[in-house]
Amino acid sequence: MRLLLFLAFLAVPVLEIWLLFQVGSAIGGWATVALLVVGAALGSWIVRREGRRAWHGLQESLRSGRMPERELGDSGLVLAGGALLLVPGFLTDVLGLLCVLPFTRPSMRRLAAWFFDRRLQRMAEASPYANLFPPSGGAPYTDEPGAAAPRGAKVVHGEVLRDDRATSPEHGEIVRDNRDA
Repeated sequence: MRLLLFLAFLAVPVLEIWLLFQVGSAIGGWATVALLVVGAALGSWIVRREGRRAWHGLQESLRSGRMPERELGDSGLVLAGGALLLVPGFLTDVLGLLCVLPFTRPSMRRLAAWFFDRRLQRMAEASPYANLFPPSGGAPYTDEPGAAAPRGAKVVHGEVLRDDRATSPEHGEIVRDNRDA
């Protein structure tokens, strides 16, 4: 994650400036500025159009009563793509267009899902409660002696006592304390 932040805040701006100089020396300064302005205008038009589409898709899925997974992903990608298109530069414009265009958005959505899934798995593995939620989908708790407890957890061995006559105090009955038994 630190490498990603390093790339985002240091390497990308340096790369953008270098690329602007390269394009400027190839086609001229005014043509480069014109290309950036046309790209920003075209990008804002596409973001508005695709943003409306994503919003209508989100509303339609909510009206039909189904979970709007794809629509939420599309909305997030259009938002991220719009932010990238606002940043002056060719590299961020290309990445922003990949997030915004309807024919490249599904592959970007899969890439983002893969990235966030991997990130969540790493965070879960680093958690002190990682043993409570096994990756196999098995039962988190076992009655086996010597079963692994979460890292750093204090294990207290005990016995659960249940009194069938006890009910909740909400119903006006007395709950018997089993600690005396």
